[in-house]
Amino acid sequence: MTDRLLQIEGQEALRGHPPRPPWIRIRLSADPKVEQTRALMRRLELNTVCEEAACPNLSECWADRHATVMILGSVCTRACAFCNIETGSPDAVDPREPEQLARAVAELGLEHVVITSVDRDDLVDGGAGQFAKSIERIRAAASDTTIEVLTPDFRRKPDALDVVVAAAPDVFNHNLETVPRLYRRIRPGADYRHSLAVLARAKDLRPELFTKSGIMVGLGEERDEIRGVMDDLRTAEVDFLTVGQYLRPTREHASVECYRTPGEFEEITSEATERGFLVVSATPLTRSSYHAGRDFRRLRAARALRPES
Repeated sequence: MTDRLLQIEGQEALRGHPPRPPWIRIRLSADPKVEQTRALMRRLELNTVCEEAACPNLSECWADRHATVMILGSVCTRACAFCNIETGSPDAVDPREPEQLARAVAELGLEHVVITSVDRDDLVDGGAGQFAKSIERIRAAASDTTIEVLTPDFRRKPDALDVVVAAAPDVFNHNLETVPRLYRRIRPGADYRHSLAVLARAKDLRPELFTKSGIMVGLGEERDEIRGVMDDLRTAEVDFLTVGQYLRPTREHASVECYRTPGEFEEITSEATERGFLVVSATPLTRSSYHAGRDFRRLRAARALRPES
């Protein structure tokens, strides 16, 4: 994976791809815990979005014993223009997966775990039952671990969201990914308004649940469009916003239109905070699960200071 990340960092020669600025640097670590985490995932036959999506923070996070596990296989039924995960016909759902995931959480001694998945439009419930079983098994194996789920949109899957929320994760995350105008090009299998409705319904079903969403920037969006997404998310009572710089995984993926500066990310943070998000994480290398455990502690502390929310 280190070699893969270095290849990605060297892709600035791609035609139409602006040079990567000095503030975008992949962080590598020689910490032995990186390979130990990788070995554990292979032994338990688990996939991680860290690897499949070629996350630039993999080395740093794995050195801290934090990995985002991707359930329901490694093949997605959709083909988003930004995503490095393989598209095709997924394998059958592995019934052992929830138990294997719980073992990994216990062995790593995780304080906080993030569970995500590929889109499984082929399944009647979109994979919601596997999310619920995973939460249940983790609660049994590591009762002190807090659980965050990063789910697909469960489009055309009646009651799927209800199944996940009923399993009582501590954080429900569903990413909007980009602004509405760019959906047809960047996220063609999804619908912006449906994704907003998913977040709003999760909060309606369980008001005490922390909700979270994120977008990428650098895909051609305007600043006013980013502000519009913030306003929509606050209308849906989303608690936590993440904003990060899009990085092109391969030649076949959507181009980077621009690199937002650190100063712009600071402005985005300020604008989001003014709108009432409990926590905002907006930096060039922010990803949905980056520092998720630390940020969950920030969420709880922020809510404690705002009991009326």
